[in-house]
Amino acid sequence: MMGSSAFSTGFVILCLLSTSVLSLRFDLQSGHTKCIAEDIKINSMSVGKYNVVVPSEGHPPPDSHQITSRVTSPYGNSIHYADNVESGNFAFTSTEAGDYLACFWAPEHKPVATITVEFDWKTGVAAKDWSNVAKKGQVDVMELELRKLEDTIKSIHEEMFYLREREEEMQDLNRTTNTRMAVLTGLSFFICLSVAGLQLWHLKTFFERKKIL
Repeated sequence: MMGSSAFSTGFVILCLLSTSVLSLRFDLQSGHTKCIAEDIKINSMSVGKYNVVVPSEGHPPPDSHQITSRVTSPYGNSIHYADNVESGNFAFTSTEAGDYLACFWAPEHKPVATITVEFDWKTGVAAKDWSNVAKKGQVDVMELELRKLEDTIKSIHEEMFYLREREEEMQDLNRTTNTRMAVLTGLSFFICLSVAGLQLWHLKTFFERKKIL
């Protein structure tokens, strides 16, 4: 029993380290845009769904409660687009590493309407449809957990390499910035000395011309 509990705890910790689950509810005013960013590494699965919260249950939402959504990659490539909808979903495997943007826009309306949107965004192992895997493979509970654990370990391994690459990029950027700052500081010091020297020369010439010196 103790081993099973430790296994479950360890598995939960691994899942938390290797996946990203974003679930939120936000208000969007008509005529305005709200964007949400998610840092996703390359070759990572991602799924999302969103829907407008109906003001009154049992009644259709008013015409003002429709939104336009767009999901773009770090380089601005469009992944998902839906215009004037009440709900939608998207799924993709990332081909670029960096911040992906999910933007929601509500058409301008008079008077201004406030739209409540529910948004769920999952990446990594959390985005995989394990129930579908279990149905197709006819696997038992233990085998399914082992498959989840295997995918989680792979995801952690890839995440470690991704973080290492980002760290190396930041170190290169810091070194480049420090070098440029040193050159700029030296250049600024040289310019200051040159200006001071020119001022002294000008003053000396002026005083000699006026026969003060």
